[in-house]
Amino acid sequence: MKQETKQIFEELKAFANDEKRTVLTCFFKTAEGQYGAGDRFLGVTVPQIRVVARAHRDADTDVPEQLLASPWHEMRMCGLIILTLQADALDRRISKGDAQATAIRQGLIDCYLSHTDRINNWDLVDLSAPTVVGRYLINKPRDVLYRLADSPRLWDNRIAMVSTLALIRAGQLEDTYQLAVRFMHHPHDLMHKAVGWMLREAGKRDTQRFYTFVKAHRGDMPRTMLRYAIERFDADTKKQLMQKPERHS
Repeated sequence: MKQETKQIFEELKAFANDEKRTVLTCFFKTAEGQYGAGDRFLGVTVPQIRVVARAHRDADTDVPEQLLASPWHEMRMCGLIILTLQADALDRRISKGDAQATAIRQGLIDCYLSHTDRINNWDLVDLSAPTVVGRYLINKPRDVLYRLADSPRLWDNRIAMVSTLALIRAGQLEDTYQLAVRFMHHPHDLMHKAVGWMLREAGKRDTQRFYTFVKAHRGDMPRTMLRYAIERFDADTKKQLMQKPERHS
């Protein structure tokens, strides 16, 4: 393990709080049989983790990889925040025609995608996937999204869906809608929430397309997904859309 990785652990440990650890352990469902089963927490807040990550934003690429191997949730989060900071800096360089930055960025996403088994809770996915994966794909083929969507792992599926946030912000909505249909009958409510969230964001870019999609699929959408998707509509429209359409024989 690199000395810098050990240093990051010590810096995070200095923020550790027993009361916060208890709250986080419960909040992220770490009991046996729950989605975060077995995860371990130091008891460090996200703003505190960001302070440490920013101090190590120029770390060698193997440092985030080592952090992702940690059993501690906050260490993995710190590694992911470092990756997002590095991705952001590289994307700015790439926009100015920096060819060297393009090669480094490829290595960064390769690192991310080879460790998705360690990106194993919704907060870790949500803070990293749009920047590290989604933004990388804006002008590239989207095959990786559909490979992740076909994975048996819940978190791979969520990475695929939440990554489209960056595409939505770039005005590219097609993958969001395609994945929404693919995940319409996903068994986990964390995916229902993710799909509803991304549909809602897509609706901010094209309200008519969003409304048409929801109206067409509301009979098949899980209630949680539908509620998340239509959150911004007025009360009367929400009431109308929450009613299941009549089935005609």
